[in-house]
Amino acid sequence: MNAGSFLLIFVLKRTIYIWRKSRELEKSLNSALEKCAAERQGRIRAQQSLRKALAQPKSENLEMTSYPMTPIGALQSCFSTRNGTPRQPLLVPLARACLVFDAARVPPASLEGLGEYSHCWIIYVFHLNTDLEKLWKQPSKSKFKAKVRVPRLKGEKMGVFATRSPHRPCPIGLTVAKGVQITAELHVLALARLDVVLGSSWLKSIGEVEAVQGNMVLLSGVDLVDGTPVLDIKPYLPYCDSIEGAAVPEWVTVDKVLAVPAVSFSKGFFSALADCWEKAEKKSLYASPDEFQRLIKQVLSWDIRSVSQRNRPHDSIVKMANGNALDNTSDLDDEQDEETSGGKSDRNPIPSESIIYHLILEGLDVSYRIKGNGNVIIERVTFSSDISYGNQNRCNYLMWRDQLT
Repeated sequence: MNAGSFLLIFVLKRTIYIWRKSRELEKSLNSALEKCAAERQGRIRAQQSLRKALAQPKSENLEMTSYPMTPIGALQSCFSTRNGTPRQPLLVPLARACLVFDAARVPPASLEGLGEYSHCWIIYVFHLNTDLEKLWKQPSKSKFKAKVRVPRLKGEKMGVFATRSPHRPCPIGLTVAKGVQITAELHVLALARLDVVLGSSWLKSIGEVEAVQGNMVLLSGVDLVDGTPVLDIKPYLPYCDSIEGAAVPEWVTVDKVLAVPAVSFSKGFFSALADCWEKAEKKSLYASPDEFQRLIKQVLSWDIRSVSQRNRPHDSIVKMANGNALDNTSDLDDEQDEETSGGKSDRNPIPSESIIYHLILEGLDVSYRIKGNGNVIIERVTFSSDISYGNQNRCNYLMWRDQLT
């Protein structure tokens, strides 16, 4: 047998070996594909069964099933308390908040592209509602009110679903905000895990996207209090989110019904703010005392008092000029006023200019008066004894300076 024959036999054997191997690999691949398809079908069937089970009532009384949801982040807002937080988004353009996502659940890559939008929708939980425990665990005992008092109607009642009241059968909110910007640098902040089982109320807010940085988004024009748990964030799309010619009730169209005629500052306010600023700026979202002062003026350009405070100020404010303390209900919800305004007060009327109101922004307590003509005079600012951030790692202006200039 010559060399040519040996070469031919070798090539044939090699070809047969390669063919057999390719067949084995093909069978193995087909088997793996069939296995993946079977697993996918199994997952689909399991998901369908789960959705069907969740859609079924828990008991014979047809009570709806709750859907567990965990917030994806929390807001660090300039509004330290509910008092003073705007009733609607974008009313206070300088109102800033830093949305810090839970890095364990929201990787920075998920925020890529968000900075190209000017505004975004924010879905969140009304976590400071006092009836949440009953609302979620014992809805039948929550004493949900079908009608609420509306500030624009000077306390007249309206059906809750015709309003944006935070006291809803499902405490979920929706708001819009302006976004500042987003950067690629990852800034990890420790977030407490917020596990919330939602069974009753949300709200939607629209915010302006000022900036994005790692797992954080800087927003402006917000109407959200500090610590608000966020469930989701979506870009605002003018072509479908803005409805031209949308009809609203006449009472909604009344402009400036809660606007304050004029806001002024006392002579001592500027020096008091300067004294506080050296310490406050380390945890402030504002570049200077002047910018913070403009924020205060924007917030107090609207009457932030509840319905009962406007109707019966001597029953509801914090201090008188002589320093004697009164009931602190400056954080009272408009919807709760009906429980406190049913009867006439036994107190003697107090001159409106003797009442000192308080607004807390970024832990600073701003005290002011309202004159008989409705004008606001802002008197002084001090550190609030009720608000302490402790060692909490707060967002501040220096973190965003490059994006804001």
